[in-house]
Amino acid sequence: MEGENFTALSDFILLGFSDVPELHTPMFIIFLSLYTLLVMGNLLLMLLINTDPQLYTPMYFFLTHLSFMDLCLSSAVIPKALETFLLGTSNISFVGCFAQMHVFIMLVTCECFLLGVMAYDRYAAVCQPLHYVTLMSRACCYKMTVLVYATGFLTSLVHMVLAGRLAFCQARSINHFFCELPALLRLSCSSTRPNHILQVCSAELNIVGSILVILASYACILYTVLRMPSAGARLKVFSTCTSHLAAVTIFCVAGLVTYMLPSKARPEGEEKLVSIFYTAVTPLLNPLVYSLRNRAVKGALRRLWGQRLFPQLPWL
Repeated sequence: MEGENFTALSDFILLGFSDVPELHTPMFIIFLSLYTLLVMGNLLLMLLINTDPQLYTPMYFFLTHLSFMDLCLSSAVIPKALETFLLGTSNISFVGCFAQMHVFIMLVTCECFLLGVMAYDRYAAVCQPLHYVTLMSRACCYKMTVLVYATGFLTSLVHMVLAGRLAFCQARSINHFFCELPALLRLSCSSTRPNHILQVCSAELNIVGSILVILASYACILYTVLRMPSAGARLKVFSTCTSHLAAVTIFCVAGLVTYMLPSKARPEGEEKLVSIFYTAVTPLLNPLVYSLRNRAVKGALRRLWGQRLFPQLPWL
């Protein structure tokens, strides 16, 4: 009963890096800088894609949703993390903690599946060019996007239902800078075995499943590219693939380390550092590695702002 009263009424305390107080100021500056840049980058990318008719293609349609997910994911975590770094610790209500965790798990799951969908889009464009319009029609793109969001929402909902049944007793200090599921489970004084089983199973289904789709897609792409007679054509295709694979690697490795390794297999401090990658670094890198080095996006920047404004900028 005591645990139930705490669960219903009390707040959690986010400790951030309270065990290393000298990191608070540097982490505040780093997170604020990263958040500012990622907000600007993702908003600019969404603006370009939605205002330039030449970017009305399936690839850029999915990029818009990837940027939207990155922006929402970071916005669900970083503002509260900034408060934690600024004050040393920060209170978050039980409802607020679970809401933050729900949004975070949902968007992480959505992004996993969206990365797989984007890999399939590249497969269709490279390996099935004659059927690309049919395979990636507007209706198909909308259906796949709805399925991605629905899967993320339902996966997160199951996690929340199981986590909501736990008792937390008197423990209320989360050794993290946001309400991440593994960190919250360590506070429970009731059995978390079903939660850990679901955590590993969902990670295998989402992350490993997406990786398999991506690897299968790129195996077909590699086979098709190696058969191309022109070295220039091969290089052009590979240049788009390497950017996508780099972002996939950063995102999926961080997720595997956090959600598939047993809690005792990694230090808590290392877990927090890994979390930085998919809450701040990956959302910042995505606009860069996916599109800011893309000729079509550069052309869209010229058309949006006018070539006269930036006549000497080499990246334009």
